[in-house]
Amino acid sequence: MISVTGQFNTLPMSPYLNRIKPWVSVICTSYNHQAYVEQALKSVVDQGYPNVELIVIDNGSVDGSVERIAAFIEQYPSIRFIHNPINIGLTRAFNQGLALAEGRYIIDLSADDVLLPGRISKQVALFEQLAGPYAVVFSNAAYVDTDGQEIAHHYPVNAQGHARSPVPSGNVFQPILESYFICTPTMMMRRDVLNELGGYDETLAYEDFDFWVRSARLYHYAYLDEVLMLKRQCPDSMSAQVIWPDNNLLRSTLKVCYKAYDRCATPDEYQALAGRIRTFIRKAFYVEQFDLALQFGELLRHIERPGFFSSLILGLSRLHLPVNKAYRQYLKWYPASQSAKPV
Repeated sequence: MISVTGQFNTLPMSPYLNRIKPWVSVICTSYNHQAYVEQALKSVVDQGYPNVELIVIDNGSVDGSVERIAAFIEQYPSIRFIHNPINIGLTRAFNQGLALAEGRYIIDLSADDVLLPGRISKQVALFEQLAGPYAVVFSNAAYVDTDGQEIAHHYPVNAQGHARSPVPSGNVFQPILESYFICTPTMMMRRDVLNELGGYDETLAYEDFDFWVRSARLYHYAYLDEVLMLKRQCPDSMSAQVIWPDNNLLRSTLKVCYKAYDRCATPDEYQALAGRIRTFIRKAFYVEQFDLALQFGELLRHIERPGFFSSLILGLSRLHLPVNKAYRQYLKWYPASQSAKPV
């Protein structure tokens, strides 16, 4: 393979040392990201790590993204490019790249996000130091708006740039059931683990919750306490779609919750999942997917008897009340109440 970073060093031992460093495959998926894709790709080729493979998949863009990618590849011909004439879905597009990837480690990069300098080197260094069944190294991220202005951090930081509160590490299966605490694009994953799991589940609309449930039951995660990623928040992003009645994200979430239920092994894990299911009952109700709210309720009954509020929401779901418009208006007034992720 030829690295896209083109890193060279004049020290006598550097060529040998670079050759023995593990390869990292960055799989970048793009869909109508013409405004951002060049910055995303540039953030990969500018990494100071010697062995980086870059695979780009355009998923049926209609906005000029393909032309931007093609122009970029003219400067870096070692980039591998797949152009899908139609959008085949995020999970399937990623798996196209995974089938080609040869690196020991994988980064799943959206074409509107940005790797910060040193990210690959630092995450590989931690991975190579770890002992035991570790499958993922993840980090902190800064959220930026469409203009690239920083608006928040995934984990609030102190003056030294470190997370103010402890971040789960090691066995994270129960914390993953309790809440969305990992910023997905900060992850570096072992390719052999992804292959063992069969890649992303192509029947789902999104990837992260399912990957966490399936991998964290078997492997550990390690947190690297640095801001190593810029995660862009756009009004038309997938996470923003979860408040609309026609979204299919929550249906995928129900499938993942059943997978999680099958993998729970302790009363605390079941209770963590129950808490998450109660949240999804409310979300399904607010987007008027009433049948789905009732299906979440059925799964909840496998764990516990629904409490008063959950029972109330389930009862109201049978009435098919038109609540979504009021819900979206509420989120305009109190945007902080809406999670940045679909799950």
